[in-house]
Amino acid sequence: MTDKTIHPDACVVGVDFGTLSGRAVVVRVRDGAELGTAVHDYSHGVVDGVLPATGRALPPEWALQVPSDYLDVLRTAVPQAVADAGVAPELVIGIGTDFTACTMVPVTADGTPLCDLPEFAENPHAYVKLWRHHAAQGQADRINDLAHDRKESWLPRYGGLISSEWEFAKGLQVLEEAPEVYAAMEHWVEAADWIIWQLTGRYTRNACTAGYKGIHQDGAYPSEEFLAELNPAFATFVADKLDHPLSALGDKAGTLTAEAAEWTGLPEGIAVAVGNVDAHVTAPAAQAVEPGQMVAIMGTSTCHVMSGDVLREVPGMCGVVDGGIVPGLWGYEAGQSGVGDIFAWFVKNQVPPAYHEQADERGITVHELLTELAATQRVGEHGLVALDWHSGNRSVLVDHELSGVVVGQTLATKAEDIYRALLEATAFGTRVIIDTFTDAGVPVTELVIAGGLVKNRLLMQIYADVVNLPLSIIGSAQGPALGSAMHAAVAAGAFEDIREAAGHMGSVQRHVFTPIPENVEAYERLFLDYLELHDYFGRGVNDVMRRLRKFRRDALEGKN
Repeated sequence: MTDKTIHPDACVVGVDFGTLSGRAVVVRVRDGAELGTAVHDYSHGVVDGVLPATGRALPPEWALQVPSDYLDVLRTAVPQAVADAGVAPELVIGIGTDFTACTMVPVTADGTPLCDLPEFAENPHAYVKLWRHHAAQGQADRINDLAHDRKESWLPRYGGLISSEWEFAKGLQVLEEAPEVYAAMEHWVEAADWIIWQLTGRYTRNACTAGYKGIHQDGAYPSEEFLAELNPAFATFVADKLDHPLSALGDKAGTLTAEAAEWTGLPEGIAVAVGNVDAHVTAPAAQAVEPGQMVAIMGTSTCHVMSGDVLREVPGMCGVVDGGIVPGLWGYEAGQSGVGDIFAWFVKNQVPPAYHEQADERGITVHELLTELAATQRVGEHGLVALDWHSGNRSVLVDHELSGVVVGQTLATKAEDIYRALLEATAFGTRVIIDTFTDAGVPVTELVIAGGLVKNRLLMQIYADVVNLPLSIIGSAQGPALGSAMHAAVAAGAFEDIREAAGHMGSVQRHVFTPIPENVEAYERLFLDYLELHDYFGRGVNDVMRRLRKFRRDALEGKN
C-alpha cells in the first residue's frame, strides 16, 4: 500500500447499483479479500409497464426507475455487508460506487429528483430513465443524421453512431415530449453521479460517463450551433443542464456526510470515490489493465471494455475515452443490449410446462435443465441460427429498432435446440465486436469474463470456441462492487492509482476455457450464416424489423 499509515486491516466498501438490485461488498485493502456482502432488491424494479404513482400504462420501449430505491440500498445493503464481514465500522476508510449507464435523473438545483415533487409525480419524464430506455430512438436518429451531414469530429469516437440510450437523445426526448419537465430540470445527471451527490452533499461529474455517454471529447461537448439545428430550444442544453467540472476516476469526490453515515453505518468523513460505471470498474477488478485484454461483463446485457495504447476509430463502438478505464491508455467500450435477459425471456415465455415440471422434480432451474440437454448436442445439430437482437443491437449496428430472429425451426425443433441457438447467437454477437475491433487496429488478445453468466460452463465454452480465444474468468463473483471498492481505496490514499490497486486487490483465473479445434471449425461455418443474416437485416437490405416495430407502436397507440 502507498500510505503506510493506513491500518493493516483497513477495509473499503464497494456498492454496485445494477438493473434490478444493489450489491454492497466489504473488501480488505491490503489483499482484496472480500469479507462480507449483501444485496437489496429495488422495490420498484424496472418500471416498464405502468407508472407507480398512477397506474398509467407506459408506451413501448420505455424503462424507468424510482431513485428512492437507490437510497434504500445504502440504508440496507451497506450496513448488512459490514455486519456480514464482522469488521468494526471504524476500519472502513472509503466507499465507492458504480452504476448502470446511461441512467439519467432530472433534478432540481439541490439534487432532488423531479419525480419526488408532487407536481411531477404523474409525469413519466420526471423519473429516472434507465439505460435500457430506448424510446428516444427517433431523437438519436436525428442526432446521427445531423452529425453525419455536418461531419462532426466527435462522431467517429462513438463508432459513427450515437445511441438512444445516451444523455443527449434522452435529454432531447424530455424537451420535446415534456417541456415542462425540461424547464424545471436544473441538472440532467447520471445516476452514477447522483448517488455520490447523496453520499457527499456535493455534485461531481465523473469523466467516464461524460466521455462515453455524454459526447465529451477533447475537452468539449457538441456545439450550441449543432444543438440548435436539432431543436432551437436545445441550443443551451449543455450550458443549462449538463455542463459541470469533470473529476477523474479514482479521485475523491468528497467525504461521507453525517446523514449518509447514519444511512450506511459508516464513519462520517471517510473518502467517497468519484462515480463510475459498472463495466469500467470491473476491468481493474479482473486485473485487465493492459492493452488487448477485453472484459465482457455478462448479465442481463453484456458490456465489453478494453484499454488500448493507440487511438482508432472502431465502427459501432460505444466510445473511446482517454483514461476512460485506466490512466494513460485509451478506454474502449462496446456492448450487446440483450444477453441474459434473452435467455430469461425464452424460459419464461417459450418453454413448455413439461420442462418446468421436470426441473422442479429434479430440484434444478429450467436454465440448468436446458443447458444440460443442449450440452449433449454437437455444434450445428439443432439446425438453427439466431440473431441476438431481442433488445436491439448496441454494437456494432447501434440500432434498437432491430429484433430477434431464429432461422431453421421445424416441427422437430425442441426447447433445448432454441435455447442453445440463443446462447450461440450471443457468442456470435461478441465475435462481431471482437472482429470489428481487430480489423480497426485494436487487437483483442484475451477475453476475460465477469458477471453472473460466468457460472454457465456450456456458455463459456461456446464463447471460447466461437471467438477462438482463451477465456479467463474474474476471480470475484462481485466484479463491479470489487472494482468500486478498489477505486475507494485509491480515493482514500491507500494506492497511487488504480493500476497499483489492481495488483493488490484484483483477481483473475487465466485461460480457464480454451477453444476446442473441431468446435472452432464448425462454429466458423455457422458464424458465416449468422453474419449473412446480421448484414441482411441489420444493414438496410431488408428493413422489415423497423416496419414491424412501427406497426406495433401504431397498434398500441390506437388501442390506448
